[in-house]
Amino acid sequence: MTHARNAAMALVALLLVVAGAWSSWGTAQHILLPKGREHGTLTVTGCNEETCSGRYVPAGPPSPHHTLTIEHSVAAGKGQTLPVVVKPGTSEAVRTGWGGGLHAWLPLGGALLLAAPVIGGGMRMTRTAWSAAGLGGALLVGAFFAL
Repeated sequence: MTHARNAAMALVALLLVVAGAWSSWGTAQHILLPKGREHGTLTVTGCNEETCSGRYVPAGPPSPHHTLTIEHSVAAGKGQTLPVVVKPGTSEAVRTGWGGGLHAWLPLGGALLLAAPVIGGGMRMTRTAWSAAGLGGALLVGAFFAL
């Protein structure tokens, strides 16, 4: 009975962490694998509820993109210049650097925090649970201060 409970809890914790990593990878891949992608700076000119847009200046050869959009939560505000990488085939940008990298991994940090009680309470692995919670919390706090 104990082995079945541990296996079920391990499966739930693994599902949470894999879902968080999968969700994070959609944005994080553009930051972690930047080779061959278009880099530059975005000067925010305006924001709505979901996105901010602005003037894009490429770091390399001229670009067909003159304006790009970025998630509103990533952009600080009107007039700020952000280092970005362009998502291939779109007019969307992803913030680079520590702030953008930590922001991209926020879903994984939340998943680690959610998995910690499952690991600690369900599997009776308190040290591992505290480690997962600490790692997830550090990721969330780091992203908060980096942005």
